[in-house]
Amino acid sequence: MKERGTEGIRKITKKYIAAVDQGTTSTRFMVFGHEGKVVSVHQLEHQQIYPHVGWVEHNPMEIWEHTQHVIKATLE
Repeated sequence: MKERGTEGIRKITKKYIAAVDQGTTSTRFMVFGHEGKVVSVHQLEHQQIYPHVGWVEHNPMEIWEHTQHVIKATLE
């Protein structure tokens, strides 16, 4: 199998990089510019569910919906 070269990759100038930060209390999406500075960010807190003392749970559908929402809101 022939490996792909990286020559073309070096010619491409990237302007932005983005990241999802899924934390204990919220979902955040951030876009960083070329210099590493935050260009845009949006965050939503999610419900904390405490079934027992010392335990915390989250609704996976809420996390998924929040992830989609913060990405869309950040890119608008």
